[in-house]
Amino acid sequence: MDLRDLLSKRTLSRIAWRRKRRLHDPAVLAALVADVKALSPDHLAITGDLTNFSTPQEFARAADWLSTLGAPVDVTVSPGNHDALVARGGPERFAMLAPWFGDAGEVVFPQVRLRGPAALVVLSSAIATNPFVATGRLGPDQLARLDGVLADLAAADLCRVVLLHHPPVEGVVSRRKSLLDAGDLRGLLARHGAELVLHGHAHEAAFGAVVGPRGLIPVLGCPSASAAPGAHHPPARWHMIEIDPAAPRAGLRVTARGLDPEGEGFAEIGRYALPATSGIAA
Repeated sequence: MDLRDLLSKRTLSRIAWRRKRRLHDPAVLAALVADVKALSPDHLAITGDLTNFSTPQEFARAADWLSTLGAPVDVTVSPGNHDALVARGGPERFAMLAPWFGDAGEVVFPQVRLRGPAALVVLSSAIATNPFVATGRLGPDQLARLDGVLADLAAADLCRVVLLHHPPVEGVVSRRKSLLDAGDLRGLLARHGAELVLHGHAHEAAFGAVVGPRGLIPVLGCPSASAAPGAHHPPARWHMIEIDPAAPRAGLRVTARGLDPEGEGFAEIGRYALPATSGIAA
């Protein structure tokens, strides 16, 4: 262990991981990936925490794992708080994951990936924090750029999907895990609109909404992709989200697939429709 990490948040996280590692099972993650590949979605979106301690070795392994899912053009990642666990290293720590952040191949946010009827707006709420705190922040520079991105996309006939790690909805996580500038993000979404927001971080199957220019914008979160059955958090789950290419803003269809109680595989556990309520900014 690097002496600079001694008694740091990385050390505390190692202690917590030893205590909680039984809650996560690599076999569960492998089963989820197999289920995803069996259904062959056009694109994958992952909302963070590819690493535990944000070490270079972990980022290398994360890049190797992402490569098994498909080409970077078919997989999009928004980094999580564990991916920015300590301040040392700065943005360059993400360099190995840059091909999955956006088509520019750079560590810059927001990025927009146009994929068929969808516009994926990739944000980063990952920041280093003090011990026992897991807050996130987009920051004024990223928010200013996002204002322009969302304004430009408002005029396009695309399904706008915003990706970030920390939930922008109040009450989904405790204050010490919250998005510090969630109100600013909600203000931009209220002004410009979007069809969907996807997040991670909560380790829960979360369904909420934020205000859009002409209605509510749905906000979805999933449990951890490696959460074992019987753990403290709900077992692993993923969402298949279908967009009508003929009418990208006409609503979405969501199929939830989760780990069965015996942990023997994944199956459909529900499906529902998200109406077109966010509208287009006037």
